[in-house]
Amino acid sequence: MLIKRILASSISSSYGFSSLSTSSNLLKSGSILKQARTFSDADIIEYSKLTHDANPLHFDAECAKNAGFSDRLVPGMLVASLFPRIIAAHFPGAVYVSQTLHFKLPVYIGDEIIAEVQASSIRQMKNKHIAKLSTKCFKCDGPLVIDGEATAILPSLVMEPTHLASTSS
Repeated sequence: MLIKRILASSISSSYGFSSLSTSSNLLKSGSILKQARTFSDADIIEYSKLTHDANPLHFDAECAKNAGFSDRLVPGMLVASLFPRIIAAHFPGAVYVSQTLHFKLPVYIGDEIIAEVQASSIRQMKNKHIAKLSTKCFKCDGPLVIDGEATAILPSLVMEPTHLASTSS
C-alpha cells in the first residue's frame, strides 16, 4: 500500500521503539501503546514550513530565555502529534475524533519524549469500536509534559504488527 511505504520511508533515526510484552494482539481496556521520539532542529523547521508557525520561541534562543525558558522550545502540537501516529500505526483506517491537551512542562530540542496511549474504555458501535484513550507524554527521565484524552473510532480491535510503536497490557 502506497501510504505504508511513504510512512515507512519517512521514519528517521530520531524515532526510538522498544518491544514490551503483551498477552494478546487485541486492544482492551488498560492496553498501553508507546513510542519514543527525540525532536531535532530539522523537525522544528519542517513543522514550521507545514504549519506556518514562526513563533520565535522555537527559533530564537534569546527570545525563549527572555520568556523564562532555558532554550528553544519544540512546538507542543508537534509533540502531541505522536498520539495519532501511535493510533494510526496500530489501527490503519482509525478516525481520530477528539483530543484534549494540557501542556505541563516545556519540551526542548533534543529531549527524548515517551508518548503513551492507554485505552480507558472501548465500546462497540455497529461494526466499529469507539475507544476512549488516556494520552500522555513524558521526558525520558520521568516528568509529565503533556496530559490529555482522546477518542478514536477503530475499524477493529486487532493491533497491526508494527515496528512503529510498542505495546503492553
